[in-house]
This record gives sequence, structure tokens and C-alpha cells, in this order.
Amino acid sequence: MKTFILIWLFFLTANCYSQDVTQRYNDYLDRTEFYDSRGMLIGYAKYNSYFERTEFYDAQGNLVKYEKKNEYFNRTDIKDRTGNQKGYIKENEYLNRQETYDSNGNLKGYQKWNDYLNRYDVYDSKGNHIGYNKYNEYFKRWEFTAL
Repeated sequence: MKTFILIWLFFLTANCYSQDVTQRYNDYLDRTEFYDSRGMLIGYAKYNSYFERTEFYDAQGNLVKYEKKNEYFNRTDIKDRTGNQKGYIKENEYLNRQETYDSNGNLKGYQKWNDYLNRYDVYDSKGNHIGYNKYNEYFKRWEFTAL
């Protein structure tokens, strides 16, 4: 589930809906790497056990943002590199979906599991279907495809 949140979070904040994005786990470096449609590294995410948070870096290794579980509000907070609140992710049990909000509490989008197609369908705040995340068994990685 944590990996899935990483994928969703990266897609929303990087505005990667215009191209396909691939996510792969690198065992050697113990991190999740994100690639564009040409196979170029665009960033990576790594769990920081000291601060108990997931940190996102660009391709040059600069910290872009981080996310940390907020037990009090039962959500995952998203903060920029200086610690300013940028939004949060929350499970909506009633509608059975994962929702992403901006720092003002406005819905940015959501994703929902599609049993029939075996993938996560991604929607914008207005409910428009903008793409999907699907696991590629052959390459053992998650792939985002924009519609």
C-alpha cells in the first residue's frame, strides 16, 4: 500500500498525465525509481527510517517533498522540502477510493481499484477518467498510462 501511495503521489505532483511514467524498485539502491516514456530517470523515492517518512528526490538527488503518516487525522501528509503542508492523501471507506487533497482541503483527484481490468483507475477532481496504474508482470513494475 505504501508503494501505491508513492506512485499516486508522484503522478499528481509531477503533472505527468501527458506521458507514460514507469515506476521500478531498485533493490541495489533500496529505492523506488520513476522513469519517463523514453526511459530517462526523472526522480526517485526512498524511505527515511530516522524521520519515519518517504522522501521524494529529483533525478539530480535534490529533495523535492516528503510524506509522513499522520496518525491523529488518519491520513498521509504531503510536505515540501522545507516542511510546508502541500496536501494529503486519505482513504475514503464509504466510496472505496483513495483521495488526494491540496493544502486547502480541496479534492485534487482520486483513484479506485478496477476489478474487471485489474488496475487502478485515476480520476481528476471533476470525476474525469485521466489514466490508470497497472502492474506489468513481465517487467515487475507499475506503469501509469494517460488517456
